[in-house]
Amino acid sequence: MRPPVTGAHPPGQPESGPLGVGPGTGGERRTLGQIGEFGLIDRLTARFAQGPAVLLGPGDDAAVVAAPDARVVVTIDVLVEGQHFRRDWSSATDVGHRAAAASLADIAAMGARPSAVVVGLGAPAELPVDWADGLADGLAAECAPLGVCVVGGDVVRAESVLVSVTALGDLEGRAPVTRAGAQVGDVVAVAGRLGWAAGGLALLRRGFRSGRGLVDAHRRPVVPYAEGPRAARLGAHAMCDVSDGLLADLAHVMRASGVSADLDPSAFEVPTRMAEIAASMGVDPMRWVLTGGDDHALVACFPPEVDPGPSWRAVGRVLAAGPGGPEVLLDGVVASGAAGWDHFGSWSSTR
Repeated sequence: MRPPVTGAHPPGQPESGPLGVGPGTGGERRTLGQIGEFGLIDRLTARFAQGPAVLLGPGDDAAVVAAPDARVVVTIDVLVEGQHFRRDWSSATDVGHRAAAASLADIAAMGARPSAVVVGLGAPAELPVDWADGLADGLAAECAPLGVCVVGGDVVRAESVLVSVTALGDLEGRAPVTRAGAQVGDVVAVAGRLGWAAGGLALLRRGFRSGRGLVDAHRRPVVPYAEGPRAARLGAHAMCDVSDGLLADLAHVMRASGVSADLDPSAFEVPTRMAEIAASMGVDPMRWVLTGGDDHALVACFPPEVDPGPSWRAVGRVLAAGPGGPEVLLDGVVASGAAGWDHFGSWSSTR
């Protein structure tokens, strides 16, 4: 999760902004207060298709989902309006995609296959019904390609919009890939994009109208879900979802494993358009790449004899921890910014 975006859109007002974001879906402007709690629940659950793994779906006190492995991987992420998204920057459908992605990526980072999610929604009574519709559509659309079903949840009145997604996953007979297994000599590799969402957030904060690819990455991350279970099958020793920045999240892995990592700065790709936009803003794009979160890339430590394939990019090596303990280095120098984003602290960067 990233630093506050601040300045949330006033509840109940039509969505519009410098990049032309419109209402979530349709033109209906009834509010949640007008249709009531159970009208909202009926409306949302009708938008969620159920698959064969769902033994009992929405409508009862709890859902029942098949767990063939007899173990269930569980995670939760919470997105708060004004902290993680603004309704004048992102459509309701965007928020649905992003909320689902944050939790589903954590399941993939354990080497598991996501199987189901439950959703909590807090919202003011003045929130337009069509915004809730758009949120549900985004959640369903992010889950559908993975065969994941939205099997239930809860709604509650709140002063601002809050979306909580709890995801379940199936290990399919494998051991979970934790943060604690990295070994000296392992190759550090990344699957997915780095720095795109951070660049998009920087553009939105300045009200720029260019850089659509970066802005879209902030709104809807492109997550390499399949690479998590694949890395587990290949024998990855450790893995983590990059949600708070590569330096910060890799530092978690190193501390859990009791080792250090030395990254090669030349191994990181900075797309031409990202470099151009960063230059126009007076920013080093490597700051976005190394400390930007919310792209939900995966970082893993593989045995040196394993070739993880073209979806993974080798970016460093695992070393024995030095006198300072487990650390993340950049070309042999201790990296600044490894603290990353902390909701109850402050954000460090490489700049």
